[in-house]
Amino acid sequence: MQTNFTPRQLADPGTARANEILRSCVHCGFCTATCPTYKVLGDELDSPRGRIYLIKDMLENGKIPDAKTVGHIDRCLSCLSCMTTCPSGVHYMHLVDHAREYIEKTYRRPLGERALRWLLARILPYPGRFRLALMGAKIAQPFRRLVPDARLRAMLDMAPRDIPPPSLNDRPQVFAAEGPRRKRVALLVGCAQRALNTDINDATIRLLRRHGCEVVIPRGLGCCGALTHHMGKTDESHAMAAANIRALMAEVAGEGLDAVVINTSGCGTTVKDYGHMFAHDPLAADAARVAGLAKDITEVMAELGLREPGHAEPLRVGYHAACSLQHGQQIRSAPKELLAAAGFTVLEPRDAHICCGSAGTYNLMQPAISAELKRRKVETLEALTPQVISAGNIGCMMQIGSGTGVPVVHTAELLDWATGGPRPRALADRA
Repeated sequence: MQTNFTPRQLADPGTARANEILRSCVHCGFCTATCPTYKVLGDELDSPRGRIYLIKDMLENGKIPDAKTVGHIDRCLSCLSCMTTCPSGVHYMHLVDHAREYIEKTYRRPLGERALRWLLARILPYPGRFRLALMGAKIAQPFRRLVPDARLRAMLDMAPRDIPPPSLNDRPQVFAAEGPRRKRVALLVGCAQRALNTDINDATIRLLRRHGCEVVIPRGLGCCGALTHHMGKTDESHAMAAANIRALMAEVAGEGLDAVVINTSGCGTTVKDYGHMFAHDPLAADAARVAGLAKDITEVMAELGLREPGHAEPLRVGYHAACSLQHGQQIRSAPKELLAAAGFTVLEPRDAHICCGSAGTYNLMQPAISAELKRRKVETLEALTPQVISAGNIGCMMQIGSGTGVPVVHTAELLDWATGGPRPRALADRA
């Protein structure tokens, strides 16, 4: 694609990167075949190719974006399926992230939208606040029909049936390896996950310790910054990311780290991009180091190998590949191979590359599109007649779980169970 940015515009690192990405696009349209919003809406401007044209026009001409442009960009899930499909290697993630930052700085949203985005940014990244909000949502659920805004109804629907108490395992501490120490790893305990489902971190710690890992929860860890990053709130997201970088580098400088383990794939995609996010920052070297250490739990377990699997029932597992794992991190085979090695029958649904509609805060800000994508995903998963559904991202688990009666658990919970851990709580009702 031909671009015409001025030297003054290209002096901005974000615009210069956007220019590189735009020039790599050849308009082939392969991305439209795998874009969830294009499949649902059928509008070229709700495809990656259409959004690329809109972003080019907005950035190149230094425009204050109009509501139409913002609407089409807001409807992007950032599922990154287009990046997997693109034969030219267009790095759409960096482009749409820069576009969102530009919109946040130049466009004044309607009051209701501003209030909702402010509320989400002030609640979701903070487990204590989020837990209180979930309790409030449960109280308000009987009055759901009286709420006029679909986005607010989606927030009420987010509250799980049971809100777990805080887990003591999420506090700063060190868990010794069982047997000889093979690795020393830090666990990113996350933010929303700590309020929604504490079993995931607990299972991950048991699994790692059982396989010879010393697990450290560093002091000062918090939200990875993904939630605010995808809203274009760069200052807030970078502040959160910088706090994590400093906390993790303190461990590197101390007893050292072999990996930073992440069990929420949406967070993993962001942490692995810290090097790009801080490329022109004094923290650049440390950010790149942390990004290089970041690994999904299934990557680490693939390196370690499962010890004495076979303790779990040989259930039929419908495997849901989170977009941030298969497209954002390009991790596709490890989770399925580990589940199979653990003794489960692994089943993969039709259109496994298509998003379930969760996408961070997307299900709260675009509830209609999200609901349709959820319906389609649940339909393809239930067609497999699985006994349990497995996923590697809390957002996907909540999204899919709200649309099916089949138990939904994290991949780490099943691997923990198969190697000697307790039966996942979501399966407690099964004989």
